[in-house]
Amino acid sequence: MKRTGLLMLSFLAMIGFTTSGCGENPKFFAGGYAKGEEKGMFVYEMDKKNGSVRLLSQADAGPNPSYFCYSPENKLVYAANEVGMFLGQRGGGLTTLRYNDQDATLEKISEMVVPFGGPCYISMSPDRGYLFMANYGSGSVAVVRLNGEGIPETVTDTVRYMVERPARSNPHMVMSDPLGDHIFVTDLGQDRFVVYEFDAGTGRLILAEDGMVNVEKGSGPRHFAFSADASRMYLINELGSTMMTFKNDHKGNLSHMQTVSTRGFNSAEKNYPGDVHAGKNGEYIYGSNRGENSIVIYKVAGDGTLDLAGHTTCGGDWPRNFVIDPSGEFLLVGNQRSDNIAVFKINKRTGMPEGPVENVVMQAPACLKFF
Repeated sequence: MKRTGLLMLSFLAMIGFTTSGCGENPKFFAGGYAKGEEKGMFVYEMDKKNGSVRLLSQADAGPNPSYFCYSPENKLVYAANEVGMFLGQRGGGLTTLRYNDQDATLEKISEMVVPFGGPCYISMSPDRGYLFMANYGSGSVAVVRLNGEGIPETVTDTVRYMVERPARSNPHMVMSDPLGDHIFVTDLGQDRFVVYEFDAGTGRLILAEDGMVNVEKGSGPRHFAFSADASRMYLINELGSTMMTFKNDHKGNLSHMQTVSTRGFNSAEKNYPGDVHAGKNGEYIYGSNRGENSIVIYKVAGDGTLDLAGHTTCGGDWPRNFVIDPSGEFLLVGNQRSDNIAVFKINKRTGMPEGPVENVVMQAPACLKFF
C-alpha cells in the first residue's frame, strides 16, 4: 500500500509539473497613432485568470502604425503607416518588425512606400505570400509580394477607385473570407463591397462576376466579420450606425438578409461605429460605437441573423478597435481619444462584457491583436 501510495503521489506531482507550464498567459500587440519620436507599437501580456495586463516592450514602427497584421510563421509584424508622405515620398507606409519571443521585443527590419497613401487596413493573402492594404485616404487598394523570408518585396497590383469628390471612394478594409475563396473590400465612400478573386501567381486582384455589391446609401460600410464557415458576413456601418447580415454563397455573391441598429446605449447625437468581431464560438457578434461609446452585443440565431442582446460601456472614449482573447473570456477595447485599453470579462451565460476589470494607459490605441 505504501508503494502504491508513493506511486500515486509521484504521478500526481508529475501531472502538476507538466500542466503548470502549459497555457502560459497570452500576449498581444497594440498599435496606435504616433508622431515624431513617439513609439507606436507595444507588446503586452494579459493574465488569463483575472485580465490584468503588463507592458513587456515598445518599439518604433514609424508614424501612425494604426493597423497591422502578424505572420506567426515568420514572426513578423506588418504595420500600415497611415500617412500621405513616407520616407520623403508621396504615399503611405509599410513597416515590418521582427518579433523575438525570447525577450518579447520588436525590431524594425524594413520600410516600404505604398502608392498613393492613407492606408488604414492590412491583411495577409490566403497563401500567406502577399499583403493586402486598403488606402482610405487615396481611394485605392494595394497588393504587396513577400519574399521567401516574409519580407515585403514589391507592389504587384494597385487598384484605384473614384477619387473625385463628392463621390470619392474610401476603402476601409480588405480581407479574404476564412476559406480563402474571395477577397472583399469595403468602400465606405461608395456604399458598396468590391469582391475579387486573387491570382497568387501574378499577385493581382481579379474582379469577381457581379463583384460590385451595393448597400443602402449613406450606410458607410467599414469593417466586417465572417462566421467560421464563411456562410454569413456581418458588416458594421460607420455612417448609418447599423449592422448588416449577408449570406455568402462562396462564389463571390453576397445576399442581404438583415439590417439592425447598433445604437441604444445613450443619447449621443453623433455616432460612428468602428469595429466588429465574432465571439470565440460564434454565438455572439460584437460591435463598437464611437460617439455613444459602447459595445453592442448580438445573439446569433439559427439562421445566422442577429438579435440584440444588449450594450455595455467601452470603458473610455472612441472605441476604434477591440479584440477578444484566444480563450474567449476577455474583450479588450482600444479607446483612441481617452488613451486607454479597457479589459472586460465576458459572461459565458449572457455573452455580455462585464467590467472593466483592468485599464491600461496607452496613447491613441487603434489596433489590438493577440498572437
